[in-house]
Amino acid sequence: MPTRLSPRLAAVVNALPLRPHSRVLEIGCGPGAAARAVAARLTTGHILAIDRSATAIAQAEAAAMDEIASGRMSVRQCAGEDFVLRADEEPYDIVFAVRVGALDGRHPEDGRRVLQRVAAATTTQARLFIDGGDPLRELLIPRA
Repeated sequence: MPTRLSPRLAAVVNALPLRPHSRVLEIGCGPGAAARAVAARLTTGHILAIDRSATAIAQAEAAAMDEIASGRMSVRQCAGEDFVLRADEEPYDIVFAVRVGALDGRHPEDGRRVLQRVAAATTTQARLFIDGGDPLRELLIPRA
């Protein structure tokens, strides 16, 4: 069953430079609608949807049972500023966040920590997108 998205979220997902093999990280996934829509576009790729809220992760997991079972999606309760790759986890090449205060300027100190975590968890060619553009805005991932 296709995921129903608001026009705003559909525009965000459509604007992402997804490839069937992309490794995608969504920060602040909420109930996971955008993540499910991304998973539907992946074949050998994977999306990890994270959120600091246990309630949001439970909702995302319940709604994405098919995508999770297929191996194209996983969920994890974690704040963006605390995210680290697990030992067996490959780095990501696309990261996106919608309405995440740490990345849209509302919480600049958390934002710096999130950017450091994103840099450590992504490939050198990775791209980071947030809402607030038309429909997306790309942020530079700081590289040491």
